[in-house]
Amino acid sequence: MRKHTRRRRLTMTSLIDVIFLLLLFFMLSSTFSKFAEVELSAASAGRAGNSEVTKSFLQLGEDTLSVNGQDVLPGALPEAFADIAPNAETVPVIVSLSDEVTAQRLTDVLVILRGISRLNINVLGS
Repeated sequence: MRKHTRRRRLTMTSLIDVIFLLLLFFMLSSTFSKFAEVELSAASAGRAGNSEVTKSFLQLGEDTLSVNGQDVLPGALPEAFADIAPNAETVPVIVSLSDEVTAQRLTDVLVILRGISRLNINVLGS
């Protein structure tokens, strides 16, 4: 004589609960921040151009910042470049980095420079 076992119905309630908990976990633990891009062009050897164009030289150190040999605070960069060749359409700026400069410091300065109109920024490579 065989015993008749009653089959239990499989419930999906617990599976759905687990799926919703995982969905909530991944949604709340992920970040939805937008990363900004900073355009960067490396300085390279070029042909001789117009010698009347005033070029600026920006030296960036770990704690220092100088434009054409004069120390400047990062917030004062727009005023420093306002006086350089006010009639020129574009002002070439060559950015030189010391060995201690972090990527974050370079990015902060490039964001400030990008906000200044008429600058053509080139970063010297090592």
